[in-house]
Amino acid sequence: MKTVRTAKELREAVGAVKADGRSVGFVPTMGALHAGHVSLIERARADNDVVVVSVFVNPTQFNNPDDLRTYPRTEEADSEKLQAAGVDIAFFPSVEEIYPEPDTRVFELGPVAEVMEGAMRPGHFNGVAQVVSRLFRMVQPDRAYFGEKDFQQISVIRRMVEIEGFDIEIVACPIKREADGLALSSRNVRLTPGQRAVAPAIHRILAESVDGASGRSVDEVKRAVTDAINAVDGMEVEYYEIVNPADMQPIAEWSEAEGGAVGCVTVYMGDVRLIDNIKYPA
Repeated sequence: MKTVRTAKELREAVGAVKADGRSVGFVPTMGALHAGHVSLIERARADNDVVVVSVFVNPTQFNNPDDLRTYPRTEEADSEKLQAAGVDIAFFPSVEEIYPEPDTRVFELGPVAEVMEGAMRPGHFNGVAQVVSRLFRMVQPDRAYFGEKDFQQISVIRRMVEIEGFDIEIVACPIKREADGLALSSRNVRLTPGQRAVAPAIHRILAESVDGASGRSVDEVKRAVTDAINAVDGMEVEYYEIVNPADMQPIAEWSEAEGGAVGCVTVYMGDVRLIDNIKYPA
């Protein structure tokens, strides 16, 4: 594995690959790597000749300074995991390397970025678009891989790709879960043992709502999920929306999502913010 820290080194390494006509798969991460990230790398490895992974905690997508401050940073462990996963090029840039000057771009991301995470975290998705567009220009991958845990983010990135005119395939990969159902997240390491013990209730309640959705309205299912999660000691729902995945807009009737709706939830456990989602069949 080749480790690089500057945009110049990255461009040279990827340029040599491209000159040989080999395809490049790219997995952008914020580090604190876990099996979910490894599953993205494995998919990239299967689809491409060369795999590039970036590890960068992007400050422009954090609207909460405390969240940025406490986000786990584990470079040595991350590097070992990337090596074990068979990554070809690992990019560990500094903030100054990604942002040699302030990024003042404002992306017109439209409705997909205005609801749920967009409403609760002002500026978050613009920061995501800033950093991913910069990384895409540096790496120039054929394909880029993102996990469906961040379901809304994938739609935002696809919109950014459209705006910027990138010729890059965005590949969405299934959520990776612990054996007890908890969606893998770098933030899980911040849960106390007590919180970790009850956290799988989020996915369990979402899964039960799919089984119980037949004959119930969208609003009834939303209320049932919200009430059930809030009833778990230490959990507080920030939002639960059932949306049309085509445009991320909340639906009032199941028929509004032709291919099936997606339920997206954010839950606070103390000061740890967990997200998850579930698909409802058409």
